[in-house]
Amino acid sequence: MNLSEDSMKKTRIETSASAIGIQSPFAALRIEGLPEGPAEPIQRPLPPTKLGRVVLRREKSERGGKTVVVVSDFAAHISEIEIAEFARKARHSCGCGGTVRGREIELQGDNPAQVRAFFEKAGFRVAGV
Repeated sequence: MNLSEDSMKKTRIETSASAIGIQSPFAALRIEGLPEGPAEPIQRPLPPTKLGRVVLRREKSERGGKTVVVVSDFAAHISEIEIAEFARKARHSCGCGGTVRGREIELQGDNPAQVRAFFEKAGFRVAGV
């Protein structure tokens, strides 16, 4: 079986759109008659950020027998300034004293239910106590 050189050549398949009959789906669209868009970009409110989860724990050791509720494990994207602001608002809301140590909030008194309610209302998921 002897094959000639003409039969061994590969035939080229045309892939251009005109050759295979595919038309552009946007060819018939026209810009005339469309309304003008807004002159200024539309200002959309930013989506609320997810504050994450915090952990409550009750501590008594090394505090002279006084109980404090410690709020810890804030997400990394929450700055220390924001944590201090949450502490101020929590103290005001719970009617107690407290402080910020590192990335933890210490609230005086044995009132974990009030602390939990405050942080849940602020948008945190609360675990512990």
